[in-house]
Amino acid sequence: MIGVGKIKQYTNVLDKPLSKGKQEVSLSAFAFLFSELVQYNQTQVDNIAELERRLEDAGYAVGARVLELLCHREKGNRRETRLLGILSFVHSTVWKVLFGKVSIS
Repeated sequence: MIGVGKIKQYTNVLDKPLSKGKQEVSLSAFAFLFSELVQYNQTQVDNIAELERRLEDAGYAVGARVLELLCHREKGNRRETRLLGILSFVHSTVWKVLFGKVSIS
């Protein structure tokens, strides 16, 4: 039978792992994408304040989506309400996804 093997089929995009091993985006690809984002927004605005606001909005939207995905994968549907639990989540899980290692206390 074709397609049957050790490959796990995911029914939902939220269930797929963020990374398998050490798959990372190259720095040059990230720099190109960031440069294009800035250049596109520069053509859409008339002043620096508006450019800053648009870039901040884009960054906030991306950050909120990454955080929502991490919370969904790590904790399921359980919401952390204790300060120590939230700080622990940021210290270990969020920091490791963003920077590749646990934060230094």
